[in-house]
Amino acid sequence: MGEGEAQGQYQSSVAAPIILLIVFAFHFFSRWLEQLKKQRGMRSDKELQLRREIKQLLKEASSFSQPSTFAQGAKLKRLATAKEKELANYQELQSKEIKMSYDLYLKVLRIVKVVTYFMLIYWFWRAPVAAISQQLVQPFGKFLSFRTGGLSNNSVMVGIIPWLILSTRVSKFVCGLFK
Repeated sequence: MGEGEAQGQYQSSVAAPIILLIVFAFHFFSRWLEQLKKQRGMRSDKELQLRREIKQLLKEASSFSQPSTFAQGAKLKRLATAKEKELANYQELQSKEIKMSYDLYLKVLRIVKVVTYFMLIYWFWRAPVAAISQQLVQPFGKFLSFRTGGLSNNSVMVGIIPWLILSTRVSKFVCGLFK
């Protein structure tokens, strides 16, 4: 075995786990950003304060149920309705702000992911990413060896595209376990 052949085999044996880690990292970061987006949607201090004020105003308005205090109760109910509108506007503004900021990060992550996948495909287009025993992948050998030449020493040479598909499915499954 020559030095170049040994180095090619080493590169091929290291490439598969590195590609799997890259794909897993992309899925992890996109899930993490989605979780942050949901958590940032939690209630802020201003929102909690508005809710307390609304609750207090409605409580006070319900105590003015007598005919002589009806006008005071109605005034408090109108004030509570105005606070509810203020709260709705505040929530809408906050959700738009959060959505815009995290959507930008997700778009950038998606673009980097696509560029990285194309670079990996270009780099490993005709080179095998891994070698797996033919007996382990008996019915799927031809699919896994897409664009790599097929068999070598009773092993199936796994191509980059099938490896990316397989890595994506595995990383989605693993990330789904840690919800």
